[in-house]
This record gives sequence, C-alpha cells and structure tokens, in this order.
Amino acid sequence: QVQLVESGGGLVQAGGSLRLSCAVSGTIFRLNSMAWYRQAPGEQRDLVAMITSGFTTTYADSVKGRFTISRDNPKNRVYLQMNNLKPEDTDVYYCNIPGMAWGQGTQVTVSS
Repeated sequence: QVQLVESGGGLVQAGGSLRLSCAVSGTIFRLNSMAWYRQAPGEQRDLVAMITSGFTTTYADSVKGRFTISRDNPKNRVYLQMNNLKPEDTDVYYCNIPGMAWGQGTQVTVSS
C-alpha cells in the first residue's frame, strides 16, 4: 500500500530554517503531484505548498518567498525547505498525495 513517512521537524528559533522530508513508497512517485499541509490543534488542515509531476509549484500566500517545495524522483522523496521561520509557522506538517494518502505528520515548533 501507499506509505508516506515525514521527517525533519523540530524546534527552531524564529528566523531559523528547517527542511522537511517525505519518503514515499507503494506508488509510481514520478506520476503523482505531492503536497505539504499543516494543521494546528482544533484547526483545519491547510495547504502549504504543492508540486506537480511536471515540477510546477504553488504556495500559500503566507509562505511565499520563505518556503520551497522540491522533489527527487529517483529517491521517491519530496522536500519542504522552510526559511525565515516565524512563530505562526508552528504546526504539525503533513505530506500528501492528493486524493490518495497522508503521512503521519511531523511537528514544527518555532519559538519567538
């Protein structure tokens, strides 16, 4: 079955950087769009960034210019480089294949 495993979350000070990684198995990775979402407790899960199989990217307005989504098809991985992090970026971040599967999530905490 399809599995997505996130890693790279943690605690960082405001202004710092983190890189999230998502390892994908059980699907033909290069054919899928991939996305990162985030969710705070009691809130809805919001799209952060998406990358298509053709490498077209889209971003939430709140992260444009700070976050970069990328993919490595030979490694079946998608990444989210997060720079200039802000306390409001604190959330659980989820890797997603649209319409197919979710990862278990990784916590990102940004201290002020």
